[in-house]
Amino acid sequence: MSATPEAKGRLTPGDILARKGGSPVVCLTAYTTPMAQLADASCDLVLVGDSLGMVLHGLPSTLGVTMEMMILHGRAVARGLNRACMVVDMPFGSYEEGPEQAFRNAARLMAETGCQAVKLEGGQHMEATIRFLVHRGIPVMGHVGLTPQSVNTLGGYKVQGRGEDGARVLADARAVAEAGAFSVVLEKLPGTLGAEITAALPIPTIGIGAGADCDGQILVVDDMLGQFAGFRPKFVRRYAELGNAAADAIAAYAADVRARQFPGPEHIFEGKAR
Repeated sequence: MSATPEAKGRLTPGDILARKGGSPVVCLTAYTTPMAQLADASCDLVLVGDSLGMVLHGLPSTLGVTMEMMILHGRAVARGLNRACMVVDMPFGSYEEGPEQAFRNAARLMAETGCQAVKLEGGQHMEATIRFLVHRGIPVMGHVGLTPQSVNTLGGYKVQGRGEDGARVLADARAVAEAGAFSVVLEKLPGTLGAEITAALPIPTIGIGAGADCDGQILVVDDMLGQFAGFRPKFVRRYAELGNAAADAIAAYAADVRARQFPGPEHIFEGKAR
């Protein structure tokens, strides 16, 4: 049974697909109910990304994220959404073995979180798996370019698709589209390549560090809100500096407690004298 019933008016993968070449698709990650509620008011698509391993759990990469973690946070996000299409990342090791393994785990994610689609990384080598899932009723969002689950193979979080390598990334994106994905994330590519891929594909491209010509954009919400003072990727615009604000607030609280200025009279309950 789905974690939450399908909400009336909820955007679907088909709605996102229909936005190709139209109004840009606004996407953000979310990992908790309160953040999902905030994102739902403005976003078309909310991704429960495996980035939660690094953002919330302090892992050094996404490789240690488990199905159980994705389901836990997926359920939390589902409780906060009424409009946005919800997609959940398939974690490392949950789909690479083959189409059958991918189907079992994707079906579990959908059944236990109530999401409307899953996202998996990889291009040409994942074409058969994507096709297998789509033919069995599981909408898939693709992900090419920099694929964080392959960071060890790629040699780090480097820009992909420069020079002759652009042909490989384009071929990966084409394979994802031809397999039936309803959209594809393009991560950390030259802007010119992002524009070329967007023009070549019949499905929406969702950029994260792939230029302004993609059909939509996505960011990790904690990066966009400035939750981490020392982490500032080139492709992220900080729309707030909540990390600094939170640090200042905690320091002010600590100072008040040590000076016995908190709690004040307005924070204390009165009792009857005995």
